[in-house]
Amino acid sequence: MARISYLQRRGAVYYALMDIPSDLVDHYKTKQRWKSLKTKDLEEAKKELNPVIDLWRAEFEDVRSRREMTTDDKAEAVWQHYSDTLERDEQKRISAPTEADINALIQSTAKEIYRNKVDIQNPLALFNASIEIEAMKGQAGFDTLRRRTKLNELKKHLTKNETALVDHEVNDFISRNKLIVNKGSPEWMDLARKLMRAEIEALERTLERDSGDYSGSPKDPIVKPVTGTARQQTVKGETILELFEIYAAENPRNISSDTLNQARRDIGTFVDYVGSNCPVSRMDKKAVREWKALLMRYPVKASETKAFSGMKIAQIVKYNEKVGKPVLTPRTVNRYLSNLGAFCNWLVNHGYIDQNPTDGMSLSKEKKISTLPFTVEQLNTLFKSPLFVGCRYT
Repeated sequence: MARISYLQRRGAVYYALMDIPSDLVDHYKTKQRWKSLKTKDLEEAKKELNPVIDLWRAEFEDVRSRREMTTDDKAEAVWQHYSDTLERDEQKRISAPTEADINALIQSTAKEIYRNKVDIQNPLALFNASIEIEAMKGQAGFDTLRRRTKLNELKKHLTKNETALVDHEVNDFISRNKLIVNKGSPEWMDLARKLMRAEIEALERTLERDSGDYSGSPKDPIVKPVTGTARQQTVKGETILELFEIYAAENPRNISSDTLNQARRDIGTFVDYVGSNCPVSRMDKKAVREWKALLMRYPVKASETKAFSGMKIAQIVKYNEKVGKPVLTPRTVNRYLSNLGAFCNWLVNHGYIDQNPTDGMSLSKEKKISTLPFTVEQLNTLFKSPLFVGCRYT
């Protein structure tokens, strides 16, 4: 009987086995993944195998869809954590019991005692009747103590480089934004420390609010609103590729369908780098500059190469450092820039962006003289040859 792909037997038990895709080996730090199917029966193993393999494949695609964390991501995470902490605090204050709520509870408890629903001769019954009142009265003080305690602990953890109090916040931000950051790495630790500093600032503000002071602002320089394009969101129908299709339909330069398709593929690599949800307004010099730097290391015919299947442009460039495929020539890189530039001119003309970010980005052309002049010696040799000397026509 032929062995089923991905199915292996160790001893008497069947296992699922799958090779880690070559471009993800560095991420997983291993070349294979194993999982016990917890059965000795072949037919049962076959049933259990496919869900495991499908789950692994989905995981690999999820990892491939992630991107590197940027300084903008960190700045967004810091301000978001600071703002969310203050918002949660304000919501608690809004829902906190008022003096009227406490007095109403006291009156209702007194009525229950008056109606003999509480045995006043029983100390435990009296305690139970009063405990809800005391809890309501002490809620504000307890919440202040809780916040002050956490503030002190965060300060201690920050000095000791401990991250336990913000681990879940860091992991949640990385997961939601599909970032490539390994737990415990320098990038992960940097984000964790920044979130601790953000929460310290927020808790300082909450303690100020306890006395009615809402005028406080962050003293830590990293805790500040994120401004500019980093916070801009994509408008529905105005993603880069959606606008490109409008541009292609108008075809302002009357180029051929083949040239349009080539431009679509070229600009697709730019979208692959900045993300499909990147607002068109964020097509700035920085984005084009970083994309061009990748193109200069981008392998020829990468989309047709099986080894790069499923990878994004940054992943292809990184993996090609191992594979060593030849990369695009400056002339081809300029073609990519030219196609994006023509599209950006259309975006400028239609008011989507203020200026063309590809201006001045082209690589310098290689200056080569295709033909060299003859020397005097070469000319003398040429004209003394039989072709010029003593040649007779018939």
